[in-house]
Amino acid sequence: MAKHAEATLDTICNTLLSYYPDAKVDLVRKAHEFASHAHRNQKRSSGDPYIIHPTEVAQTLAELKLDIPSIVTGLLHDTVEDTDATLEEIEKLFGRDVAELVDGVTKLNKITFKTSEEKQAENFRKMVLAMSKDIRVILIKLCDRLNNMRTLEHLSSAKQKTISQETLDIYAPIANRLGISWLKIDLEDLCLRYLHPDAYYKLAQKVSKKKTEREDYTDEVAQILHEKLGEYDMRATVSGRAKHFYSIYKKMERRSADFDQINDMIAFRIIVENITECYKALGVIHATYKPVPGRFKDYIAMPKANGYQSLHTTVIGPHGERVEIQIRTQEMHNVAESGIAAHWKYKEGKFDSSSRENIEWVHRLLEWNKDLLDPNEFMETVKIDLFAEDVFVFTPKGEVRELPHGATPLDFAYAIHTDVGNKCVGAKINGKIIPLKHRLKSGDTVEIITSPTQTPSKDWLKIVKTSRAKAKIRAYIKTQERDRAHQLGKELLERSLKAFDRTIAKAEKSGEMLRAGQDFQVRNLEELYIAVGYGRILPEQILDQVVPKEEREAIRKARKDADKEEAPSFLKKVFASAQKRSPTKNAIIVSNLSDVLIRFGRCCNPLPGDSVVGFITRGRGVTVHTATCAKGLDNDQERRVEVRWNIQEKGNIVRIVKIRVVSIDQPGLLALMSQTISACAVNIASANIRTTKDKKAIALFEVQVPDTGQLQKVLSALEAKQGVILVERVRS
Repeated sequence: MAKHAEATLDTICNTLLSYYPDAKVDLVRKAHEFASHAHRNQKRSSGDPYIIHPTEVAQTLAELKLDIPSIVTGLLHDTVEDTDATLEEIEKLFGRDVAELVDGVTKLNKITFKTSEEKQAENFRKMVLAMSKDIRVILIKLCDRLNNMRTLEHLSSAKQKTISQETLDIYAPIANRLGISWLKIDLEDLCLRYLHPDAYYKLAQKVSKKKTEREDYTDEVAQILHEKLGEYDMRATVSGRAKHFYSIYKKMERRSADFDQINDMIAFRIIVENITECYKALGVIHATYKPVPGRFKDYIAMPKANGYQSLHTTVIGPHGERVEIQIRTQEMHNVAESGIAAHWKYKEGKFDSSSRENIEWVHRLLEWNKDLLDPNEFMETVKIDLFAEDVFVFTPKGEVRELPHGATPLDFAYAIHTDVGNKCVGAKINGKIIPLKHRLKSGDTVEIITSPTQTPSKDWLKIVKTSRAKAKIRAYIKTQERDRAHQLGKELLERSLKAFDRTIAKAEKSGEMLRAGQDFQVRNLEELYIAVGYGRILPEQILDQVVPKEEREAIRKARKDADKEEAPSFLKKVFASAQKRSPTKNAIIVSNLSDVLIRFGRCCNPLPGDSVVGFITRGRGVTVHTATCAKGLDNDQERRVEVRWNIQEKGNIVRIVKIRVVSIDQPGLLALMSQTISACAVNIASANIRTTKDKKAIALFEVQVPDTGQLQKVLSALEAKQGVILVERVRS
C-alpha cells in the first residue's frame, strides 16, 4: 500500500470513483472545503498546513475502498476536537451517519482525568462503544493513527515513544484483528523505528546489504515453484518477499539470535484457483522440498479469528535455506490484505453492514468495558485480548475452541464457563492427566476435572494466558479480600466504639455511622467497613464523628486514665514499620498520608519516569508498582492510593535497575559494554555474564539510574554496539 504524501482532493475522488463509479463526490468536495476552512489557522508539528493530515487519512480510507460517509469522516475527524465546529453543525451539513462517525473518533478532551492511564482507558472505552455500533469507527481511527505515525519525526523523543508504544500495544493488534495485514505491518515497522531506533537502522542497513542476494534467491525459488506446479497443470501466481523489519526483530529477540542467524526471512505466496488446488499445491511442494516438522498450519480448515485463511508450511529450500510458503485462493488473498473491508458491499451508494462478521472480539471488549472499572486493569486486559489467537483445541464432544498461544487447561476451563474454571482441579489432554500449567497445542482434546471444594488462588494468575481467565480469577480473589476487609473493619470499629460505651449496632440504628461515612464519600455501610479494613479510613476518624469530643474527654477523665489519650493509633498498626521522616524527602509522595514507609514492588522495580500506583499493605506501608504491573493489577483496587514521584527530590533519587544484554560471544565485549554504560554517566552495581552452546553471551547488569530517560540512553547506546543482539530492561 502506497504512502500518501501526495494525497489531494482529486486523488481521493479518483480513487473513490475507481471502485464506485456512481459515487456522488460532491459531498467529499464539500467536506474538504469545510475542513480546510475549519483548520485554516492551524499547522502541524512539521509546519505544514493542518489540512494535509485529514486529506491523507481520507486517501487511505479510499484505498481501503470504504464508503462515502467514511471518507467524509476522514476529512472531518479532527474538526470537532480541534476547532470551533460542533457535532450539530456536522449533522446539519453532512447527515447523522457522518456526525455519529465523527463523534466516535473524537477524544474526550473536555474531561479532567487524574492520570494519563485513566485518560487513555476512557478514550478507548468510548471508541469501543462506538465501534461496537459501527466498525467503521475503528477503521477511520486506524488510518488516522497510521498518518500520525508516518509524521512522528516532528515530535519530541518522549512523545514518539509514548505514541509508538500505544500503537504497538493497541492499534497494530486491532489492525491484525481486522485482518488488514499491510496496515499492521506498516504500524509495527514505524513503532520499531521510534521505540528501538538503533536496532531499526542497524536492521535496515543489514537488509539493504543483502538485497541483491535475496532478490536473486527469491527469483530462483519462485521459478522452481512455478515450474513444479505447472507440471501438474496448475495455474498459479508465485511471489516472494522479505519479511518486514518488526517480524525479523521479533525473531531475533525470540531466538536471542543475530541477524545472520535468521535464515527464514523470505516468505513465498502461491495463489491458486480454488481450495482443492490449495491442498494439491501443498502436496507438490512437500514432494519437491523437505517440510520442517511442526511448521505446517491449516488456516483454511480452521480460519483465524479475523477471517484469515491460508495454508502455511516451512520447507528446506535450495542451498539448505528455510523457506516459508503460504498457499491460498485469490478470494482468501483479498481477505488477507484488506481484512474486513474485503467483505463490504455497496447498495445504492450506502454502506451495507450486513456482512460485519468475525468481530466477536469487539463484543468481548464490550464485556470488559462493563466489568473492569479500573483503567489500568481494563487497558491491560485489552492488550492481552487483542493479540492473535491461533491454538485450536477440542472439547470431549468435538467442539472447537480457539485460544492464544501459551494457553493452559485453566484458560480452557474458563472459556467453557466461570464455574468450571473456579472449580478446576486438573485436566486430561487426549485422555492423559496433565498439570494445570501444561501448554495446549492445536489438535488437543481437553477434558476438565472439577471439585466442589476447589477455589481459585493467586498462583493461578501466573498460569493463565487469556484475559477472560485473568479477569474471573481476579474478581474471585478481590471478592474474598473485600469480605475479609469488611469483617476486619467492623471489628476495629466495634473495638474503638466499645472504649466509649458505644456499639456498632446502636450507631447503625441511629444513622450516626452512615453519616460519619458520608463525610469520606462512601455510599453505604459496607463500603465504610471495607475502607476501614483496608486502612483507607482510620477508626479514630469515624470516632470523631460518632462520639462527640466533649463526651470522649469526660469518659477519659472519669476513668482517670491519662494513658488513654495516648492509646495506640490504628495508623501505627497499619504502618507499624514506618520510619519517622519528612514526606518531602521520600522518593514517592502518597496523597492523604504522611510518615508512611514506602516499598517498591520487586516484580516491576519502578523507576522515576514510570507511571506508578500505590497499594496499602497492612503492616508494611505502601507498596509502589508501575501502572501496568500484573501484580499491581491483581491487588484489590480498594487498597489503592494515589502516589507520584517527588519532583523536588529529582537528582537525589537513584534506583538500581537490571539490564539484560544478549550478544555474540567475542573477546572484549563485556569490557566494551561496561565502558558504554559508564560513558552514559551511569554506575554499574554488579555484572554477571554467561555463554551459551550456540556461541552467544548473556550479560546481566545492575545499574544505578535516576530515571527512565537515563535508562533509555543506556539501552540505546548498548543496542548500537556491533555484536549486540538484544537489550532489555528486566522487570523482576
